[in-house]
Amino acid sequence: MVLLALTLFSYLFIDPNFIYMKNLYTGFSLNFREMTTFIYLLLISAFFVLYILLLKNVNFFSKKIKANSKLFIFFLVPLIAYPAILSFDLFNYIATAKILFYYHENPYIIMPIEFINDPVLLFTRAANKVALYGPGWIAISGIPYLLSFGKYILSIYIFKFFISLFYIGAGMLIWKITRSLFSVLLFMASPLIIVETLVSGHNDIVMMFFALLSFYFLRNKRIYFAIFFLLVSILIKYITIFLIPIFIITIIFIYQNKKIDWKNVYFICFLSMLLIFLLAFFREEIYPWYAIWPFSFLVLSPNHKVFLYSFISLTFGLMLSYSSYMYSGSYFGLSHAIRMLFIFFPVVVFFLYYAFRKTIRLI
Repeated sequence: MVLLALTLFSYLFIDPNFIYMKNLYTGFSLNFREMTTFIYLLLISAFFVLYILLLKNVNFFSKKIKANSKLFIFFLVPLIAYPAILSFDLFNYIATAKILFYYHENPYIIMPIEFINDPVLLFTRAANKVALYGPGWIAISGIPYLLSFGKYILSIYIFKFFISLFYIGAGMLIWKITRSLFSVLLFMASPLIIVETLVSGHNDIVMMFFALLSFYFLRNKRIYFAIFFLLVSILIKYITIFLIPIFIITIIFIYQNKKIDWKNVYFICFLSMLLIFLLAFFREEIYPWYAIWPFSFLVLSPNHKVFLYSFISLTFGLMLSYSSYMYSGSYFGLSHAIRMLFIFFPVVVFFLYYAFRKTIRLI
């Protein structure tokens, strides 16, 4: 029900300039900011409560899930959500693909804003920038773009469906690597993963799918496949280039026939991606969907409970942080400070709770 409610709620955020859904525009999110923010906080909080309950009762639900794997289909409900409730990046993907596959221009040189009469400029953000992603993403984004046959509304949902395939693929890889239903649910039921992948349609899941696929082949000692898919991952969004040192050391260990603790390898990958995630704050700011990078490896080694639950707390904070803009309509000044407070407050609360429990046990 929460997923359905969130999906319906998303249509309150239709941009007034979004001509393709002008009949659905209500102006609610702009005219009733307090109510919009309250509803969002309520939905996200309920989503996380259900998520934690699911994780705490995996054994109870495991028989039902294993008996009927179609239950995972419920996670795909947000595919029909309006993507720009929290981010306009999906519109940017479409605009960039259009430059290459419709206008036949180089998106690394030509910006969307240069096509003055294109109607998508009315609602596309970052139209004054060249392509922000790697050639791997530009190439494969042609698949959903061409399948839409130039129909804009169709392109939105085909892009989302296309990205959802990598979400499903990542879940399948996590199962193959861990054989743990807990790890699969930890990832696939995560509010952050569902919102940023199935609602907003961020391409980070595509990059991380290929990274996971690379380590899957590496574990099975199929080195050339592993190298190829890591390269594909890097060419999507570049960030996974920081996995190369871990990758090379692991290959050396394989050729030397040394015993490899794969959970430690995954955990080191998590720490590497976590560091890059946190360093993003110094480059510009921390975007919630960046948390997909470290989380994709953390779920492979969930036995580090403090890291696991503190990171889940962080994802809760990241989701809460959107409410700052919803309420104020600004990303700057006091709004930015409140956003930072939202991001790290749940983590601080978790560590205070953890320290309290440790103290009680010692008494």
